[in-house]
Amino acid sequence: MERKPVIGVMGGSKATAADSADARLLGQMIAQRGWILLNGGRNTGIMAATAEGAREAIDAGADGLVVGVLPDPTANRAAPDLDLAIVTDMGDARNVINILSSDVVIACPGALGTLSEIVLAMKRGKPLILLGGDVGDEVARSAKRGRLARADTPAAAITLAANWILKGRL
Repeated sequence: MERKPVIGVMGGSKATAADSADARLLGQMIAQRGWILLNGGRNTGIMAATAEGAREAIDAGADGLVVGVLPDPTANRAAPDLDLAIVTDMGDARNVINILSSDVVIACPGALGTLSEIVLAMKRGKPLILLGGDVGDEVARSAKRGRLARADTPAAAITLAANWILKGRL
């Protein structure tokens, strides 16, 4: 049996309605492909929206899985739509687990935590897709090395991830 790709979706704990809608659709599309969605696990912002979208697709028959890597010592603040809540009690250090465990990283708008995950993905050579948001010139320079792409829609982000997976650029 072939291992399912792990798609790490990183993003802010606070999100606009539009960013939350995109994240929810992204979660649905990840689950519909039978992939594993990995996020920060909390019941807020991009994390909750992607988990909710994936759960809707799974409840409709998709073969996905929803995993959250929590920074907390308990699962008290975990999103209710997770299949698996990994409790780390590591605070922001859990971002390393998120990135290293992901085959492809999709970064949605967020703040410094999301930026740290973007940088970790770049340092580790992980395929990275920026879905919305602006992260500056240094990140743009990394695009030239072929491990970074931008997407304007969740569907475009999924297409990029699928292409990387098919080409074995993980």
